[in-house]
Amino acid sequence: MQVTPLTPDRLADRVATLVEARPGRVRLVVDGPPPTRPDVLAGHVARDLRTRGRAAVLVAAADFLRPASLRLERGRTDPDEFLDGWLDDAGLRREVLDPAATTGRVLPRLRDAAVDRAFRDGYTQLPADGVVVVAGGLLLGRGLPFDVAVHLRMGPAALARGLPADEHWTLPAYARYAAERDPEGAADVLVFADHPDRPAVRR
Repeated sequence: MQVTPLTPDRLADRVATLVEARPGRVRLVVDGPPPTRPDVLAGHVARDLRTRGRAAVLVAAADFLRPASLRLERGRTDPDEFLDGWLDDAGLRREVLDPAATTGRVLPRLRDAAVDRAFRDGYTQLPADGVVVVAGGLLLGRGLPFDVAVHLRMGPAALARGLPADEHWTLPAYARYAAERDPEGAADVLVFADHPDRPAVRR
């Protein structure tokens, strides 16, 4: 396997170019654990797309978590539930991914996990060539209909260093994700992000 080092700006440009080449609406996912900063890359890609004339709506997976009564049913530090039961897959499909491919009427935020209440946001109408950019972790290999997938890979040692100590309980979830869901194989763009400021891309 050959890899190409890139600056973060050139990485965003490469992803935006890949998306721009696709006609119609596009559902892009930027997937990676928190230390890889998927939200930052997603924001830069959305910015680049807008400068090229493509409307882009940013969606944080963290705004599509299940209610606390469901996702914390087995406790607050269960790694298996974190992997399989925290994300509201059905809500993300219903409010964002499915309409992005049909009507274009999407809801960028569903639920505020901090207060466990629904946001009061209105819907956004995507134009015919608009792009939805979903950012978060553990998003691939679960049947969600993305058109373009970017995976930010961080090795186990780097991930353990990058996560705060009180989030180390999630490490087994990320290990299972890498082993069972094959995010590297599912990615159109695989980014090696042990050092997020110095990414490298699989060629």
